Amino acid sequence: MPVIGFLGTASPGPNAPFMAALRQGLREGGYEEGKPVAIEYRWAEGHYDRLPALAAELVGRKVDVIVSQGGSAPTVAVKKVTGTIPIVFISGGDPVLDGLVTSLARPSGNVTGVTWISSALGPKRLELLRELVPRAPTFALLVNPGAVETESVVRTLQDAARGSGLGLHVLKAGSETEIDEAFAAVVQNHDGGLVVGVDAYFGSRRDQIAALAARHGIPTIYGYREYATSGGLMSYGPSLSDAFRQGGLYAARILKGAKPGDLPVLQPTIFELVINMRVAKALGLTVPASLLARADEVIE
Repeated sequence: MPVIGFLGTASPGPNAPFMAALRQGLREGGYEEGKPVAIEYRWAEGHYDRLPALAAELVGRKVDVIVSQGGSAPTVAVKKVTGTIPIVFISGGDPVLDGLVTSLARPSGNVTGVTWISSALGPKRLELLRELVPRAPTFALLVNPGAVETESVVRTLQDAARGSGLGLHVLKAGSETEIDEAFAAVVQNHDGGLVVGVDAYFGSRRDQIAALAARHGIPTIYGYREYATSGGLMSYGPSLSDAFRQGGLYAARILKGAKPGDLPVLQPTIFELVINMRVAKALGLTVPASLLARADEVIE
C-alpha cells in the first residue's frame, strides 16, 4: 500500500475540514485513505522548531510522497532531508522566493504544489479595511515571527501603507499569550483596524483571534472565509478547501507516476470577499454599499 506523509505546522482539530478536502482530491485521483493508500500525519502544533524532526520522521518512514501545509516552513524542513521523495506543498508562501522551486511553470526537482502567495494579497486587505474605516490614520499587522514568509509579508504591507499615507504597527505573535498581548497593543496604539497575516498557527487559533477582536472592538480583516464564519468581521482570500483538494489531486497524480518537476505550481483564480454583518453591527460599523456590492458572501 502506498503511503502519503502529511506535515502541517498547526493542529489537526481546526484543520479537519481541509483534511477532508485533501482526501476528496485523493478520491478524485483514484485513491481513498485506507484503500488503497495510507496517510501518516505529523503536526507541529504551532511550534515551528519541531518541523525538522517531524520531517525527518516522515522521510525515515520512507513514504511515497509528502504533502506539506502551513506556509513554506514545513516544505523547507522536508527539502533539507530529502531530494528524492516527491513533495506537494499547500502554502501561502512564495515558493520561488523561498527557494523551493525554480519557477511556477516548471518547478523542476522533487517539489511542486499549490500557492496563493499571501504577501501579494496584503495590500488588498489593507485597502478593504481602510474602505471600512476611512478616517483611521494608522493600522496594525499581526504576523508570526516563525513563518518563513513573514519578512516579505511585512515589507509588502509596509510599502502599501506608506504609499497610502498610513501608519502601520507590526505586531508579532507565536503563542496564545503573545496573541493576547498583540491585541492589547492595538488598543494601546489606537490603531483603526488590524490585518491578520496568513499563517497556519493563526488559523488554528481563529476562534481566539475573532473573540479578542470582538472584545476589544477592533475592526479586523483575515485571509480566509473560515475566520468570518467563526465570528470574524471580514475576510479576503482564496478558497482553502479548493487548495487542499488540488493538493490531494497532485499527490494522486504523483502516486500514479507523474514527476513533481513536470507539474506546474497551481495558483487560485477565484478570491472571496466575505463580510459578517452581525459582527459589523456589534462593532457599530456602517459597511459601505460599495463594499457590500463586491462581497461574494454576506453573513447576516
